[in-house]
Amino acid sequence: MADVAKFAGTFISDIFTSRFRTTSKKLALLYAFLFVFVAFNFFLAFFPSSFDNSSSSSSSPWFTNLFTVATPNNISAFGESYRSHFSSIFAFFFPTSSPEDSKDFTTTNSTQVLNPQNGSISSTTTVDNQAKNGDLHGSGKDSSTSPVSQLKNATISSNPIGDKKNFSNSKQGNNNSSSKVGREIDGGLISSLSKCDMFDGNWVRDESYPLYKPGSCKLIDEQFNCFLNGRQDNGYYKLKWQPKGCTLPRLDPQKMLEMLRGKRLVFVGDSLNRNMWESLICILKSAVKDQNKIYEKFGRHHFRNEAWYSFMFEDYKCTVDFFVSPFLVEEWVVTEKNGTKKETLRLDLVSKSADKYKTADIIVFNTGHWWTHEKTSLGKDYYQEGTHVYKELNVMKAFRKALTHWGRWVDANINPMTSLVFFRGYSASHFSGGQWNSGGKCDHQTEAIKNMTYLSPYPSKMIVLEKVLRGMNTHVAYLNVTRMTDFRKDGHPSIYRKQKMSEEERKSPLSFQDCSHWCLPGVPDSWNEILYSQLLVKLKQER
Repeated sequence: MADVAKFAGTFISDIFTSRFRTTSKKLALLYAFLFVFVAFNFFLAFFPSSFDNSSSSSSSPWFTNLFTVATPNNISAFGESYRSHFSSIFAFFFPTSSPEDSKDFTTTNSTQVLNPQNGSISSTTTVDNQAKNGDLHGSGKDSSTSPVSQLKNATISSNPIGDKKNFSNSKQGNNNSSSKVGREIDGGLISSLSKCDMFDGNWVRDESYPLYKPGSCKLIDEQFNCFLNGRQDNGYYKLKWQPKGCTLPRLDPQKMLEMLRGKRLVFVGDSLNRNMWESLICILKSAVKDQNKIYEKFGRHHFRNEAWYSFMFEDYKCTVDFFVSPFLVEEWVVTEKNGTKKETLRLDLVSKSADKYKTADIIVFNTGHWWTHEKTSLGKDYYQEGTHVYKELNVMKAFRKALTHWGRWVDANINPMTSLVFFRGYSASHFSGGQWNSGGKCDHQTEAIKNMTYLSPYPSKMIVLEKVLRGMNTHVAYLNVTRMTDFRKDGHPSIYRKQKMSEEERKSPLSFQDCSHWCLPGVPDSWNEILYSQLLVKLKQER
């Protein structure tokens, strides 16, 4: 028994001693690991640049971010800092790893965004993967509706031509070219134009003008072709309009044709709008190589006797039309009791051609000059509403009634989602010593007015127009050319309105002058440059 007891005691003692030694080794390893861990974190905390040479700060990401209060301004910075330093540590321990192995699945790019509140530029982070368009399946949807895109578009605060029409959505053809033009538009220029009063400015001489060579456009009516009719001075086509608050871009006919691809642009009004229409046809025509692909759809070569003209630009599948409607309301004939017929003006009916143009993509209206003629000015037995013919009606009241009815027709018949509507204001005349039918003259005028005190008062009819436009539901862009044309007493055909004169005209040529219309090239080219600028703004806004 004594031997057994001795053996047992020795066995227990050996077990205890062995277990104690094993425990001591584990404790030593544990203490060593804790020491290394604490030392490693201490080193990270105070010497982070040793691991990340690309860091812009030498302060610890751990301590700094741990004790910094999270705010909306620094939350994203915290996340970026954490991710970037984690990648650096990972690379430090595994230097052979590919950079792609240490990236998050979402990569970022910095985008500068203009703050519409104060004009300052801030840096915004955008996602640069399939999810950036809100499309996790990578269908490639347009990202123009992203918050960043919306903020960029918000910098254009004013719109001279409204914001309802989807101008880039062509009803007639492919619009890829129009979108291409939109992408090429300079954002700074558009922002400047959108905030600018394009009609407040001065005429300045520019030797790079006109937009087409004098005498080169055979489509110009003899009435407007002052160059071919013998006018020798050139100042009337060397001046360009310069607004005070911006610089109008030179009308690029190639770009404008691309904007009009598959579309229909229509001018409606009197012979002053025909002046503008012919100007635009000549400008656009100059950019087309194959002139055989430009033609009047009805085969006409003179543009004074018909009610409707339409020029086709075949390569662009677009048309530029002119509808004759000097009052915008219908000229009428009534039969009196004795059987005689009398001309009247129906103030309650738009011109009968209206149904032919009401679906056009762009419509430019005008009226004014015919309201100054003797019959309309006197207003006796001429104005009619329904079956009632007014014995006498003031021309201003008649003008208001006609425009009010026109406005109601536009609201009821033109879709603002598919059509842009413009109204070109009154164009100044410069008769001296009489009117158009009483010996008025302007042939001695070769320079524009420079002193503003010589400008005429703003026409009362245009005040009526402005009031009507404000009362309409449809947005109508007002091309207020009255003041800019008032400077240009030099721009009329005057005696250079025709080559072949009648016997009476040859006897007294100075008694038959045109001081209402404009020579081409000349003033209406600038109206079209303003129209072009406003279409550029619209196209950019839709992007």
